[in-house]
Amino acid sequence: MQDTRSRYSMIAILLHWAIALGIILMIPLGWWMTDHITDPSQTARAFKAYQIHKSIGLTILVLSLLRLVWRLTHRFPELPPHMPGWEKAAARISHVLLYVIMIAMPLTGWIYVSAGWNVQMHVPFPVPTFWFGLFQWPHIPGIAEASDATRASTAATSMAIHSSLAWGAVALVALHAAAALKHHVFDRDDVLARMVPLLRPRG
Repeated sequence: MQDTRSRYSMIAILLHWAIALGIILMIPLGWWMTDHITDPSQTARAFKAYQIHKSIGLTILVLSLLRLVWRLTHRFPELPPHMPGWEKAAARISHVLLYVIMIAMPLTGWIYVSAGWNVQMHVPFPVPTFWFGLFQWPHIPGIAEASDATRASTAATSMAIHSSLAWGAVALVALHAAAALKHHVFDRDDVLARMVPLLRPRG
């Protein structure tokens, strides 16, 4: 049985890297499609990009909820004892914020597509979501059936939050990666090795 005092479980590692890959793919894809959706020469490609973006986002939402449940129900490695108190507090806060973003960002995207309103063109835009073309993902009940004014307001608010969370994700992921490299290169501890299967603990 894997010692979760010195290393994350394989389930936690797989969830971590699957979500990380999804976020890395989502950010540039999201920026590209929003920049090109109003370009008539790119509309078809942007529409396909939206479906991929939604599929990845909903996958991240499901995986993040699974990861949160796993985190709350399983032991995980303690932070190294040599870390000062402020650094431990910063690590815990950043992890909480990452969980918030991993769940809130795809959730606000789901709310936006459920509203069926194009905030750029200010027109109704009820487009179904097909998860990687395999099946239709349902909209959130009650949103699509609301009045045009409510749908427009819901879409605008959810998209504004979604965009802000995307920038927050970029900042937090960069900080998270920098902290992991700092532990590995400068502190020379096993923080990074706990989450990277091919890295062996130094201790």
